[in-house]
Amino acid sequence: MFSLPEHIKKVHVYEPGKPEEELKRELGLREIVKLASNENPLGPSPSAVRAIIEDLKNLNRYPDGNSYYLKEKLSKHLGVKRENIFLGLGSNEALDIVSRAYLRPGLNAVYSEKSFAVYPIVVQLSGAEHKVVKMRDNYYIDLKAHLDAIDENTAVVFLANPNNPTGTAFSKKEFEAFLRDFPDDVLLVLDEAYYEYAVGAGFEIENGVDYIYEKNVLVTRTFSKIYGLAGLRLGYAVGREEIIADMNRIRQPFNVTRPAQVGGAAALDDRMFIKHSQVVNEEGKKYLYNEFEKLGLEYVPTYANFILVKVGFPSREVFNRLLRKGVIVRAMDGYGFNDHIRVTVGTMRENIFFINKLKEVLEELKDELS
Repeated sequence: MFSLPEHIKKVHVYEPGKPEEELKRELGLREIVKLASNENPLGPSPSAVRAIIEDLKNLNRYPDGNSYYLKEKLSKHLGVKRENIFLGLGSNEALDIVSRAYLRPGLNAVYSEKSFAVYPIVVQLSGAEHKVVKMRDNYYIDLKAHLDAIDENTAVVFLANPNNPTGTAFSKKEFEAFLRDFPDDVLLVLDEAYYEYAVGAGFEIENGVDYIYEKNVLVTRTFSKIYGLAGLRLGYAVGREEIIADMNRIRQPFNVTRPAQVGGAAALDDRMFIKHSQVVNEEGKKYLYNEFEKLGLEYVPTYANFILVKVGFPSREVFNRLLRKGVIVRAMDGYGFNDHIRVTVGTMRENIFFINKLKEVLEELKDELS
């Protein structure tokens, strides 16, 4: 008789936000500003769009099962061999496959509380034990606590830099000190989904690719954020050849579509778009910081393209009220930040719209309390 294993019944299903068009219909709104999913507000890389349109005539053909040309582009971009690169459906697929490859009942994985929601999902799916470490000062990854949590049954450690949802980051110097003490027989998965935004902020972040041979380091990155290609579901991992070979044993054939391969390769050359995206993000951060300070709201300085802000009222209530006014942010109560929201840095028009609606919501809540 077929049945779902008990450990899978306990998986917390990821709940994405509703599509904008659905919300317009439900709420009768003409305009929706979506600042919930940390997408690039400028849209997709124009070079990627042109390349995809040109290749659409080939959609009757299966994609290259080995993604040769995209791997070739990435290998030059990163300074590694093609054999060091795994391509998948966003970086999420890499996280999933790593867990399926190296975790199982009797082993454990270490990761931080208040970090990327996919880590506990993939660990639970594997049947392994969770070892969740506390944040430092509520918002910062505690590297030493990760080292202290490792035991003889630890197979994988997940680290996000910058971290989602806090936007905080540890420096290259801090990472190198951590890596010196990291065990040789444990896999470190270094999630750098927001790496390009940290670079754009001038932060001295590690380039994880430089460390794949120092220890068992696997770096994951994505085309969903600064490249503006979230709809294509394209990400990659970089690591030792033997780790990548293990991952390719598990992935499904043709897991990366033709449009994703073509668009990703073109996006890597779109340096002007990347630079413009970094500039717009930094300008948006400065504006939002200034407005939060005027409102007397605490916020966490970020090295990503989103800001965690303490609104002083229940997270879900503020989220719902903003939603009814046409602004989608992310409620943070599921992460233990019960009076915070996370907002993506948008275009300046979107940022101004969000601030105006947030002011309205906060005034309403204050009036109801008085």
